[in-house]
Amino acid sequence: MPREFSRNQRLGNQVLRTLNELLRFDTKDPRLEGVSVSAVDLSRDLSVAQVYFSILDPNADPAPVKQGLEKASGFLRSKLGRAIKVRHVPELRFEHDDSAAEGQRIADLIEGALNSEPSR
Repeated sequence: MPREFSRNQRLGNQVLRTLNELLRFDTKDPRLEGVSVSAVDLSRDLSVAQVYFSILDPNADPAPVKQGLEKASGFLRSKLGRAIKVRHVPELRFEHDDSAAEGQRIADLIEGALNSEPSR
């Protein structure tokens, strides 16, 4: 009987939860205000974690936030290593998740199409 969740998925979910807590409570960098981790993809050998982050304001520039995350990556890795108890903490690579902005753009297009239809 196959397992429902692989080790990658379990560890990825644990990294996601822990990073969100660390970003909310332990970081002092003002660039990281209102940032949340939306997804974590771990490599097969668990050495690299691709971390997707989102910002409260979908129209804001993600570049300063990404710089803040990269600067805090050593701090985040050390805290992560203490929290999840793994032998090798994965390298954190950050990428902006623009799905919220894309969803808003699609919703605006639908709203515009509905408002421009002639009444019957």
